[in-house]
Amino acid sequence: MEETISLKEIFEVLKKRLLLIISFVVAAALISALVTFYLITPQYESSSQFIVNQSQEESESASNQFNDIRANVEVINTYNVIIKSPAILEDVAGELGEDFTAGKLSEKINVSSAENSQVVTVTATDPDPNMARDIANTTVATFQEKIPDIMSVDNVSILSEAEMNGNPSPVSPKPMLNIAIAIVLGGMIGVGLAFLLEYFDNTIKTEKDIEEKLGVPVLGVISHVSDDDIQVNQFQSRKQTRSRGEMHGTQEEKVN
Repeated sequence: MEETISLKEIFEVLKKRLLLIISFVVAAALISALVTFYLITPQYESSSQFIVNQSQEESESASNQFNDIRANVEVINTYNVIIKSPAILEDVAGELGEDFTAGKLSEKINVSSAENSQVVTVTATDPDPNMARDIANTTVATFQEKIPDIMSVDNVSILSEAEMNGNPSPVSPKPMLNIAIAIVLGGMIGVGLAFLLEYFDNTIKTEKDIEEKLGVPVLGVISHVSDDDIQVNQFQSRKQTRSRGEMHGTQEEKVN
């Protein structure tokens, strides 16, 4: 016979283990906040753009201009690969004068372009916002300088250089997002553990458990009396005895 569980039983389990679930949620949020603010290094981004122009020689017709634009869009994918190649990044590392290699710079640079667009965006990421700006600008400038020798073309123009804002803000980590994810994960783990503990809990707590698990009727129930109840009852009994004694003494005085 398959066992079923009702919504009422689910809420009873959640209510019973509510403190456990809240503990997991709070612990996950605190751990996420500590890791986000104290262990993860903030990263800053800076972007520079260049545009792939038509050839410098003017085209004779609108059809030729359209074909030039299509050719420039198609060659952008090739440019995206060349920008992150050692042929470009080794020169960039040399100009920056830091302990950079072509491999490290490749991890810090992201090249993207919108579909059917001649504009290419080079985004650099670094813990230092000034260095992120320098990486982006130096990469684009070096690419513009060396691309004529690599592909025998001269159709790249810098559209916008990376600039430093007065108060740059890191793009990662995102504290609120990390904490929100941690709260959700903590709640899921807490709820899962609550149902797991309830599943393995085979102790008998109520008369209903006796009838369901042992299959025998309940003939009687012995109530549990705590020490506090005993002390309270003794105190009340003494108080009542003392009151009766005082009343008996008062009656004897009246008789005399």
